[in-house]
Amino acid sequence: MTPSARTAAAIEILEILDEAPPPPERTVSAYFRARRFIGAKDRRAISAQVFGALRHQARLAWHLGRCDADDTARKRVLAYDCLVAKLDRSETESRFDGSRYGPSPLSAAEFILLDRLKEAPLESGDMPEATRAECPAWLWPSFEDAFGEAATPELSALKEEAPLDLRVNTLKGNRDDARQNLADEGIEALPTALSPWGLRVLGRRAVQATKPYQEGLIEIQDEGSQLAAALCDALPGMAVLDFCAGAGGKALALAATMKNEGQLILHDRDAKRLGRASSRLRRGDVRIAHIMNSKNEGLRELEGRCQRVLVDAPCSGTGRWRREPDSRWRLTAEALTDLAEQQKSILRDAARFVAPGGRLVYVTCSLLPAENEAVRAWFLTENDSFKTVPYTDVWRRVVSKESPGAGDILTLTPRRHGTDGFYVALLERRGEKK
Repeated sequence: MTPSARTAAAIEILEILDEAPPPPERTVSAYFRARRFIGAKDRRAISAQVFGALRHQARLAWHLGRCDADDTARKRVLAYDCLVAKLDRSETESRFDGSRYGPSPLSAAEFILLDRLKEAPLESGDMPEATRAECPAWLWPSFEDAFGEAATPELSALKEEAPLDLRVNTLKGNRDDARQNLADEGIEALPTALSPWGLRVLGRRAVQATKPYQEGLIEIQDEGSQLAAALCDALPGMAVLDFCAGAGGKALALAATMKNEGQLILHDRDAKRLGRASSRLRRGDVRIAHIMNSKNEGLRELEGRCQRVLVDAPCSGTGRWRREPDSRWRLTAEALTDLAEQQKSILRDAARFVAPGGRLVYVTCSLLPAENEAVRAWFLTENDSFKTVPYTDVWRRVVSKESPGAGDILTLTPRRHGTDGFYVALLERRGEKK
């Protein structure tokens, strides 16, 4: 494909997202599946342009508004090429050449816009702080509550592209073996800084096509997610309930720390998501898992019997903005309020299954106090039979490294730890352990 054809494709994808914004990864994948003729190199270039425009959406819109230009997909790509990619004028013109598969030529008004954009820095001094941070204005105070003066640098880290992390399945091998097996297939990966089971792939590689992935030695999982699962401290022989298991990512990690001994139950209100866990469990050689939905009578028998109950709650996903840059613009104040109520409801339901002396592990991939500290405080007020266990007490034993922060609660962020954003609270039911 020519550069102009790639640009036309990027504009077309952004127009699809503007009309009905599903997750962009899904939209881009569907676009390419319908156009098998687009080669791998062209796909990478088109994806880079699309996701680049999404990561800079607020700043690009601000510049277009200042130039009295409509915020259309075409003008957004033009602004991205000028302000971010820093293409020179002739190269930009060549991408809008009016060729058979390219965008139509630049109009007189677009040439004026091009000249104005070429003179502007991406981040202007009079740009609002929320715009600079690619944060909805209504949500900016929440990040200030969470991080104070560090809100801007924390959000700046959320604008960057996320790395590709893998978790080594210790039921099938160790990290050195996995790293060597990947190297044998031309994929270089380095040990993660915090997770003893993690590898970080250098560059973007198709690890799902490799033998280590297909044989279950590795799983794609962010380092922060690995650490959240590890802090469950799920040991061999325990009864462990993953109450919001989804497609089973954290359940796979729990089975490994349990060494395939005990009882691991996967539950989720979304039966469709839960159904995708079976194949992953088989590939990972997990033999202790039982999948149960809310209608399963066997679930009731587990009340008060589980030593660990993991609640990886549905949330705003603000800690994953690096991976889903457009999701920040789909979030509303009403949705955030609804999510907090859902989290309370799920915690209330999940608490029934915790045995005396057992733990309820509350996890979100959110960085917002309304979904984290506020929900934990509500739960402890409503349930005086639970107390918070400092995560550092568990960290030293399960991770065997210095903990990444003080206090009772673990909060991971891209800026401080290089992971997705995560919140992890360990809530223990008072009473003698069974």
